[in-house]
Amino acid sequence: MTGEEALARFLRALAARDASPHTLRAYRGALAPYVAWLADRGADWRRPSRLDMRAYVATLVEGRTRRTVAHRLAAIRSFHRWASREGLAPGDPWAAIATPRLPRRLPAVVDIAGIERLIDAAGEAGPRAMHATAEALALRDRALVEMAYAAGLRISELAATTLGSVDLRRGEVRVLGKGRKERVALLGGPAREALRAYLDAGRPSLLGRRGTGEGPGVGEATLFLNSRGRPLGVRGLRYRLDLHRRQAGLPDDVTPHTLRHSFATHLLDGGADLRVVQELLGHESLATTQIYTHVSPARLRSAYRSAHPRASRRDEPR
Repeated sequence: MTGEEALARFLRALAARDASPHTLRAYRGALAPYVAWLADRGADWRRPSRLDMRAYVATLVEGRTRRTVAHRLAAIRSFHRWASREGLAPGDPWAAIATPRLPRRLPAVVDIAGIERLIDAAGEAGPRAMHATAEALALRDRALVEMAYAAGLRISELAATTLGSVDLRRGEVRVLGKGRKERVALLGGPAREALRAYLDAGRPSLLGRRGTGEGPGVGEATLFLNSRGRPLGVRGLRYRLDLHRRQAGLPDDVTPHTLRHSFATHLLDGGADLRVVQELLGHESLATTQIYTHVSPARLRSAYRSAHPRASRRDEPR
């Protein structure tokens, strides 16, 4: 099997595991040049030599950022590990090669006051030609921000939410996360109220704006709709959330995923158990969730003061 054939098979395997189109493009972009480079060099893709691998790393670092290099090498390692598991190669040749590593960056977090400003900005009807549409969009945007923060959803999960997956009575939403793993996320009172208002008044108004030529089933199962009554996709969600981010005066590095980071950090600040947060986020490994213990200074300070015998003086307020 040639390297190109193995790569095509690897990408099909990723697609079968419901990898997103963006993920597939990223892997193809990282691996196609690598496989072609090995072929031009006359190297066997299944067992490139140490010299081959070091030479390829040298070509990667020319004119590329450390982040790009790290991402491409991570894709190469994944490809070789898959080939080894599938019996297409004798092992992972990159396992013994030291490659550049990125320092682990702490996720950005918005404080509670910033979250409140974002929700308020989302709930304000902007200047539009049709007042009813403006009100419907304001109800929708407030509901989606409340839901994203209350449930700690990824933006792809938010876009994929359907009417049938939401149970307002129980305050739950069924989420199909990475690897098609289903979990139950929770909705607090404000999120339930915002969703109920959107479902009662906002969504029917948006659904009524569908074109007359569209089929009756278009958009009917999707929770969040755009101004034309069609499903609001990831790009539209990003645009709306960034608009409200600017209206709320939040920093440029605040993204939709920042709401998920903030959800986890605020839970830990409030005393939630790390494994509970892991379950709510849908993390497979607890190590992934532990990053939030480093961005939760209030929780660390509280634990230190309550546990260390000399954390504070007797006359110092706790």
